[in-house]
Amino acid sequence: MKAPQSHSQTVSSRRLRSVRQDIGLAPIQFWVALASGLLWTALCALAALASNAAHAQAVSPAISVIPDPSGISTALQSHVEALLRQQSVPADADGGAAAPRRVEVVLGQLDPRLKLAPCDKVHAYMPDGVQMWGKTRVGLRCEQGPVRWNVTWPVTVKVWAPALVATVPLRPGMPIREADVRMSEVDIASSPSPALVKHAEVLGRSVVHNIEPGQSLRQDDIRARRWFAAGDQVRLNVRGSGFTIASEGMALTPGDEGRCARVRTDNGRVVCAQPVGERVAELSW
Repeated sequence: MKAPQSHSQTVSSRRLRSVRQDIGLAPIQFWVALASGLLWTALCALAALASNAAHAQAVSPAISVIPDPSGISTALQSHVEALLRQQSVPADADGGAAAPRRVEVVLGQLDPRLKLAPCDKVHAYMPDGVQMWGKTRVGLRCEQGPVRWNVTWPVTVKVWAPALVATVPLRPGMPIREADVRMSEVDIASSPSPALVKHAEVLGRSVVHNIEPGQSLRQDDIRARRWFAAGDQVRLNVRGSGFTIASEGMALTPGDEGRCARVRTDNGRVVCAQPVGERVAELSW
């Protein structure tokens, strides 16, 4: 007698059947694609474990703390410096985490109008959601004293690493040549937009606004690629939990990098997919 399926197995089966029907694959094509996707996912997981192990052994860059030149609240400043030296700098979004880095933390100044009551025990902490990146802040809380005050101390985290800078004035509409950029040490944390570190990311493309010599190139400075035009046949990669399925479709709107493109699948369904390559779009399920 066949054992009854659990609720989770039933939901999973329905979900996979829905994906297959939506993108118009025959059953045998679907299961072959699903098996390939599961194998690829397993290999990627093993590679990630190995990468994480290697990263854990890497030495974090030393953090240099530049004190507040005014000398205000020297006792409180020592608490802030001690906390900052214990922090780790997050990996930036541009993928340059493995590049040599030099980290500086510049302490700002507390509002001179603050009149803090004496405190026997001060606790320095990183506020929730705050990272060691760019303009940020550190919390100071009095835990033992006549008045329980709580203030934040402004700090600026500078992360110096090799990235692309302009060697000539760059103007919108002008294709970037190899001689127009070079690698130099820049503060990659000075802007929320990731610094660009690979020549292939900029060559042949143009900027969206004026860039002066010596200025670093950021992701937001470069005009987005158009991977395909409306009417082009595109490959549609459908990615879900533990599987990847390839299908075909026709683009109904241009495939601009970072923007949703409407794609009609073989069975007539219209989906919103992200352009990721030459005539390639990706859909997360």
